Amino acid sequence: MEYGSVFIILACVFGFFMAWGVGANDVANAMGTSVGSRALTIRQAIVVAAIFEFAGAFLAGGQVTATIRKGMLDSGALSGSPELLIYGMLASLLAAGVWLLVASRFGWPVSTTHSIIGAIVGFAAVGVGIEVVKWAKVGSIVMSWVVSPVVAGVIAFALFISVQRLILDTRDPLANARRYVPVYIFLVGFIIALVTLMKGLKHVGLDLSADQKIYWAILVGLVVMGAGIVMIRRLKTDPAADRDFHFTNVEKVFGVLMMVTACAMAFAHGSNDVANAIGPVAAVVSTVESHGVVAQNSPLAVWVLLLGAAGIVLGLMTYGHRVIATVGSGITELTPSRGFAATLAAASTVVIASGTGLPISTTHTLVGAVLGVGLARGIGALNMNVVRTIVVSWVVTLPAGALLSILFFFILKGVFSA
Repeated sequence: MEYGSVFIILACVFGFFMAWGVGANDVANAMGTSVGSRALTIRQAIVVAAIFEFAGAFLAGGQVTATIRKGMLDSGALSGSPELLIYGMLASLLAAGVWLLVASRFGWPVSTTHSIIGAIVGFAAVGVGIEVVKWAKVGSIVMSWVVSPVVAGVIAFALFISVQRLILDTRDPLANARRYVPVYIFLVGFIIALVTLMKGLKHVGLDLSADQKIYWAILVGLVVMGAGIVMIRRLKTDPAADRDFHFTNVEKVFGVLMMVTACAMAFAHGSNDVANAIGPVAAVVSTVESHGVVAQNSPLAVWVLLLGAAGIVLGLMTYGHRVIATVGSGITELTPSRGFAATLAAASTVVIASGTGLPISTTHTLVGAVLGVGLARGIGALNMNVVRTIVVSWVVTLPAGALLSILFFFILKGVFSA
């Protein structure tokens, strides 16, 4: 294919730029609850995210990538003109990357999933033809954007109510925190391990039976719980500190739990959102390597996963602090116990959706979870001005991605088809 190597180089550059945007915007709001609740400093959050985002993207990122890459466009309709698919995927990556740069600059927690899907649908509908888009698939993805924040909000609400009943509203909250927090820690380790194993780790050479997966998930949960118990025992409590805020020492115990859930959220986010950056890259690479054959299925090269994972980490390190501030303290006041409920609810929703191959928005899920925790304390606990700004930025994201993608598509088409 003429310009084949140029297309692959451009796909890698644009894909890395898009992954950088995911790190700057989406990872930032995934870690916002940890920083906002003061369970982690920004520096610690970046280290945690770097390790666990990379692990999630590399170990568990293949399933959703398949949906973004081949689920939304009819490959048969594009088989006669593979160059249009290549121009479109390159344009989509660049468009989404530019929009994420703008949003991150202003501290808006927008959806990277919205950005890339809007971009892909935009170029396909205008540049190729409306019939190329699988509208039923797009419809199911759009439905997930509504369902995911509601599900996460309900789970977060229920989790925080359980925290209130078992710990905060009891005669001896500190003793009950020491008793029940390890159970929550086990739950975090078990859920994340089980969903990761259920998705399958075949691309890293690990293939287990259903029973083995459950045993391993229980083992991981117990190991994580053991580590949590050790950390809780080492905590130094100060009875005098409870005079100003009745739950100061209890929140220290939840701080340990928050560190565990922060790792879980980073892993969950990496597994789901790496697809946004590398799905189009994989489509370009497979089309070029097959000399123009637009395949519905194509193997995902390990180096493509690594490219996306590295870009995400760099984006968070260089530009993530702006969006962390919005999510961490803008929507509602967070403490470690509230942040835990929001983060575990969001992580559970994300990994379950990731396991079913549905590219939901981590942003919507997390904001839904934070709203759920806020509502558990009453509507007055929410900053509705910030919530309104976030919702408006969500609405603008889809058309912004589509318009930029259409523009870049025709520029690339003009350059390479001339």
